[in-house]
Amino acid sequence: MNDTAFLTACRDLLGGDHVLRDDADIAPYLIDQRKRYVGRALAVLRPADAAQTAALVRLCVAHGVSMVPQGGNTGLAGGATPDTSGQQVVISLRRLDRIRQVDAENMTLTAEAGVLLANVQTAAAAEQRLFPLSLAAEGSCTIGGNLATNAGGTAVLRYGNARELCLGLEVVTPQGELWDGLRGLRKDNTGYDLRDLFIGAEGTLGLITAATLKLFAQPAARMTALAALDSPAQALALLNLAQSMAGPLLTGFELMSDFCLQLVAQVFPQQRYPFGEPHAQAVLLELSDNESETHARELLERLLTTAVERGIVRDAIVAASLAQSNALWHLRESIPLAQSATGLNIKHDIAVPVSQVPAFLAATDPIVQQIAPGARMVTFGHLGDGNLHYNVMAPAGADPEAFLRDYQAPVTSAVHDSVHAHRGTISAEHGLGQFKRDASAHYKSPVELALMRQIKAALDPLGLMNPGKVLPD
Repeated sequence: MNDTAFLTACRDLLGGDHVLRDDADIAPYLIDQRKRYVGRALAVLRPADAAQTAALVRLCVAHGVSMVPQGGNTGLAGGATPDTSGQQVVISLRRLDRIRQVDAENMTLTAEAGVLLANVQTAAAAEQRLFPLSLAAEGSCTIGGNLATNAGGTAVLRYGNARELCLGLEVVTPQGELWDGLRGLRKDNTGYDLRDLFIGAEGTLGLITAATLKLFAQPAARMTALAALDSPAQALALLNLAQSMAGPLLTGFELMSDFCLQLVAQVFPQQRYPFGEPHAQAVLLELSDNESETHARELLERLLTTAVERGIVRDAIVAASLAQSNALWHLRESIPLAQSATGLNIKHDIAVPVSQVPAFLAATDPIVQQIAPGARMVTFGHLGDGNLHYNVMAPAGADPEAFLRDYQAPVTSAVHDSVHAHRGTISAEHGLGQFKRDASAHYKSPVELALMRQIKAALDPLGLMNPGKVLPD
């Protein structure tokens, strides 16, 4: 490859200001969110629109340059970080940041890949509509990245993950062709579902440049409560009760161990421990009601009263205002921040069938303790869809870096084996990237891996689209 000729052609196409090469300019694009991976790049390229993105891909193909697509760079599996060769280019899609259309009557919104998730939510709200995907990183993550990793978040229980919230895509293929699949249709039975190939593929099959997304009616009221329980089994019982009493009004159902709440209170003293005495588990649940706040409050209070009478819930706090509701959610959202403040830890983003969550925890916690005695378990997540962030911290007083070095491999292997034994997945919402790429080979069948490789070879025969991600060698 002639670097000079390639870069000159890129400048001619994009303009010199959007071909970044200075170390200071490109440094933020070369390291992942968790700072696990630091790559090098020939350049960071910033196309302005879908047509320019397609032309840029054709240019990369002509010069044999492999491409790493990147949105907000908030991914947690190293899927948007280049390798260390210095020969790949990062294609940043942040300039593709227009809301193209809001069709309130069709309940759809079409946004370009670089639009921030928070801006999609705001654009929907301006038309009295709801886009329900909600993540801690919503102020910095982009719609293209959300779809590339099939993001989940806190409202999957009611609305589904990113895949369920997308009706159509616009995609640049690995050959530089532009596929316009931006159809705002709920029904289209005219062949293979190409949309679903690209969602969750982490940019290995093409570059998502825009998406048509589902919108929903804005709820008239949201009611939030924090319930204290004795065990994950009781949390599952509360979930079953809530689903039977509230049905589709149940929007969120987040499980948190007592240690999670204690850790937040320790690191952030302004966020006080919420209960008068410790309880093994807590559940943050939310109802979204299209009728009224009064109806939502009465239903939530009736639900919790029934749960207390049946011995499921030991204590509960019902938010009396929006500020109190936000404070309860802030407790949940502060858990990862509290972990980061205490040093490195062994993280797992796993899912098992909802019915298997208590059994998984009962089986796996002792195994981890046997491998790493004294390890502290930071277990929290979206119980309503079976997704747990099963994280392991060093014992009190131990060196977190040494703990990570000595125990990450055996602990992760044991956790993944237990997940597999409970018919689960080693990556629920963060993707595989390069972090879990090789591990996935141990848990996917040869048939599944062969099919994935055949799809990759068919769509990207030159292997230039985000190589080294998702598919194990």
